[in-house]
Amino acid sequence: MSLSHTAAEYMLSDALLPDPGGSRAKGLRLELPSDRLLKFVTVGLPLFLVSLAFAREFSAGSQISCFSPTNFTGKQSAYVDTACWDSLLHHGFDTEGHAVTKSLWALKVFPYSLLVVAVLMYLPYLLWRYVAAPALHSDLLFIIDELDKSYNRSVRLVQHMRKVQQASAEPERFWEEYERARRERYFEFPLLERYLTCKQHAHSLVFIYILRNLLLLLFLAATCLYLVFLHLNIFFQDEFSCSIKTGLLQEEPHIPPLIPCKLVFFSVFQLISLSVGGVYVLLMPVVIYNALQLCQWDKGLLSVYEMLPAFDLLSRKMLTCPVNDLNVILLFLRANISELTSFSRLNAVSALREATANKEDIDTVVDFMTLLAGLETTKPKH
Repeated sequence: MSLSHTAAEYMLSDALLPDPGGSRAKGLRLELPSDRLLKFVTVGLPLFLVSLAFAREFSAGSQISCFSPTNFTGKQSAYVDTACWDSLLHHGFDTEGHAVTKSLWALKVFPYSLLVVAVLMYLPYLLWRYVAAPALHSDLLFIIDELDKSYNRSVRLVQHMRKVQQASAEPERFWEEYERARRERYFEFPLLERYLTCKQHAHSLVFIYILRNLLLLLFLAATCLYLVFLHLNIFFQDEFSCSIKTGLLQEEPHIPPLIPCKLVFFSVFQLISLSVGGVYVLLMPVVIYNALQLCQWDKGLLSVYEMLPAFDLLSRKMLTCPVNDLNVILLFLRANISELTSFSRLNAVSALREATANKEDIDTVVDFMTLLAGLETTKPKH
């Protein structure tokens, strides 16, 4: 056996991918990095700020301070603070002098409304996790496994071709058989390609992904509108006039009709609302970008696997409208590229292909490894 054939045999034996040591099911990421960041910020930010608000409320004690008359005792002043905090009604007069009341009760429920916001922001994630993630998980497991197997099949095919070429007494006949096999597509392993083609005509994953982003965008916009409403109607009034002449105290002559009060926590709630609203406004373009990235194909990963003789989804113009399940799967394959062992191998071969002078002689990994095996390089491949 010649030195070149011996070297090629070692190269091809090392090119085979080893069997994965552990289960891939545990390592798969079923969320894109941008979606994970959105979930962390949209859910975590209101929870964090609400915890700060509750911590301040427990540490500072009363959230309201009323200017009681000087003849009131300590217990009477405490009663005024409690009664005004329970009612949170501002008694004033309009331009014509008529008495009007304005409820400030939304300030009391503001921390709890942020808890509701956090729950709403978590709903799109739950929708994706329980409706789409199981199907996506099985798709990724199958496709990643088949891509690695297709690479190994190609390497074994090259090993077999090398042995056939060595045993062939007529080199010209070998190349004629090779050309006929290429034309009649005998080198194909169509299961994966047909599976990916079927995913182009499915729309369940892409529908749920778009629905998830639309729901998230809707909740972000609704939260911002809610905060704007609070600022325009309530968050500019930290002082109000309270009336405690109700019930048993209605006929008491020594109680003034209105008592001025001030909200102690007002500036804290203003800062919390501005922080949440500002961050949510900045996150809206990110949500829109996540939905719009489905409008174009991620062809980088597929173009690398075009080197496999069993895979020509791009070259046969089989990619149609990108809004389908296949494009969603490609996005998640990119996020799970570390689980795809064959990608790094083929990416390196692709770089060598770009640096080769006679690029027309290297179309697939079979062609490249055929050159490594020491076969005839001057024979035209097409």
